[in-house]
Amino acid sequence: MPFARLATATTPTCHLGLGLAAVARPGYITLNRDEDLGENRSVDTLRTRTHELLDAAYAQGVRYFDVARSYGRSEEFLADWLNKTPGRNDVVIGSKWGYTYTAGWTTDAEQHEVKDHSLRTYERQRAETDHLLGARLDLYQIHSLTPESPALSDKELHARLAEAAAQGLTVGFSTSGPAQADTIRAALAVTVDGEPLFRTVQSTYNVLETSAGPALAEAHDAGLTVIVKEGMANGRLAAGQAPDTVRTIAEETGLGADAVALALVLRQPWAGVVLSGAATAPQLASNLHAAVVDLDEDQLTRLAALVEEPRAYWERRGQLPWH
Repeated sequence: MPFARLATATTPTCHLGLGLAAVARPGYITLNRDEDLGENRSVDTLRTRTHELLDAAYAQGVRYFDVARSYGRSEEFLADWLNKTPGRNDVVIGSKWGYTYTAGWTTDAEQHEVKDHSLRTYERQRAETDHLLGARLDLYQIHSLTPESPALSDKELHARLAEAAAQGLTVGFSTSGPAQADTIRAALAVTVDGEPLFRTVQSTYNVLETSAGPALAEAHDAGLTVIVKEGMANGRLAAGQAPDTVRTIAEETGLGADAVALALVLRQPWAGVVLSGAATAPQLASNLHAAVVDLDEDQLTRLAALVEEPRAYWERRGQLPWH
């Protein structure tokens, strides 16, 4: 079955969620972050900003919130917000394990996160997540699977994930890199006692990178809920950075380049939830306008001409600086 709790929390007019990757740690690879966050990035300052964003998102109908062990203090900030507003039982919480945050709350660390998809890491990070989010956690995803990840073949890990699923936790995975489609198809084949293990998939899909689309459609047809990340291509599709075509279409619609970019993703029939990675309340409000953008065939054709070769896209992403 699809992720039923998530399906009931979203609405037909706005399948947008909020990811906290860009605001729950001082450094990230989103463009123009210096302007968005300013110089003061203390824990308390970013905690306050995160809570303000969560308040704004909830007030505007957003019900899915996405965090990860490696997103600095994202789980902690979200847990604080949930504890301050205990009556909001209609929100759905997804987190991810498999990367460890190592930047020490700085922007110039030599390494910001370390990837490890071992059973040992799962057990450690599951305990850490449970300590912060407890029963509020709805979805736990393997963070950034790639075709060579041992998590695709580790039967002991699969068994432990299946145990968690049997206890009511939805188990999913996210993908990254130029071989996302191969990863998705490999993950769809993972079973425990003859039953598919994964119920959700979270992948990068945007105006510039559409290569995962056919595999995501297959995942949707197989019953998985599809969550889309990086719909703004880490800021490359925001107003100040967007290609001229996106800006022109934005003028035609009377809305922002960001709304146009996210609208392209929302119109995909397999897209269950599309994540906003907004760092400010005005950015979030603009992102949410994507739900009312109606792209015509000519506009879609012009956007399709912007698609990049996957390896080139991911190579450029890998070169983005941590701001």
